[in-house]
Amino acid sequence: MDIRRLRYFVTVAGERSFTKAAEKLNIAQPPLSRRIQEIEEEVGAQLIERKSRPLRLTPDGRLFYEQALQVLERLDQMSSTMQRFVGNVRPRFVLGLIPSGFHDRLPQVIQRYRMIAPEIDLSLIEMNSMEQVEALKDGRIDAGLGRVRIEDDGIRRELLREEPVLAAFPPGSMLGPPDQPIDLSQISPYPVILYPRGPRPSYADAIVSMFRDYGIHLTRTIEVTELQTALIMVAAGEGACLIPTSARRLAHPEVLFRSIRPQVMSPIVLSHRIGDNSQGLKMLFQTFTTLYQEWGYPTPGFIGQQD
Repeated sequence: MDIRRLRYFVTVAGERSFTKAAEKLNIAQPPLSRRIQEIEEEVGAQLIERKSRPLRLTPDGRLFYEQALQVLERLDQMSSTMQRFVGNVRPRFVLGLIPSGFHDRLPQVIQRYRMIAPEIDLSLIEMNSMEQVEALKDGRIDAGLGRVRIEDDGIRRELLREEPVLAAFPPGSMLGPPDQPIDLSQISPYPVILYPRGPRPSYADAIVSMFRDYGIHLTRTIEVTELQTALIMVAAGEGACLIPTSARRLAHPEVLFRSIRPQVMSPIVLSHRIGDNSQGLKMLFQTFTTLYQEWGYPTPGFIGQQD
């Protein structure tokens, strides 16, 4: 998908007018309209209701608009990150993060790291657990936070903690008292929404394996790319999903949550290269040590025991 056309589409959607968008983009209206038509032909769907005034997006168009915003935001982030990386002479520490993986506490982790190591330029890059392994081996990142334990001879995985998993159900689901946990078997009649779609192995595989371990057959599964998409689909009544407790705040207020019996846990895993004794990694360990003490979490046994 051409980036320039994505920007054209986002501008038209934002202005809700081809005329205003053309003026803002400083191009003529006919070529702008053709670019939008080319996008619609490429995706195979009408994205804009042209007869309405002001213009309105179709359901397909709203989804495309949300995805286009994410792509453009990521592109802009990549550009600014590279500019800082190339122009900065301070020591750098690059941390890979899974999308929507460590919500409640992550801002505090980042703030504390920058407080105790102001001489280090901390950069964040969004990538899934599989991508983190390859990025660590290639030297593109220095550590990664993920949800999946992936075995690799060159990578050491440290378990930070286990987080309870919650079941998310569509509004109006009949689940009994809100303070009572549900059985895993109560989820199986719903379409189970899994994320991410790829690459594998991923959190989705861990969820499928969990049902299999308890002998529960899933009647239908739906795979999506991101946790936020899964929660949107739950809110729309398309199915149920399992999420880490820290992701609960991302959901629509009407989504129903229940704890699970037997209790299911999701690991938070810190990955780094074996033999890495860099100052940046030591500062990350120190960050978790001090914050875990403040939060009342057990300090992971690996802290301070680098190879």
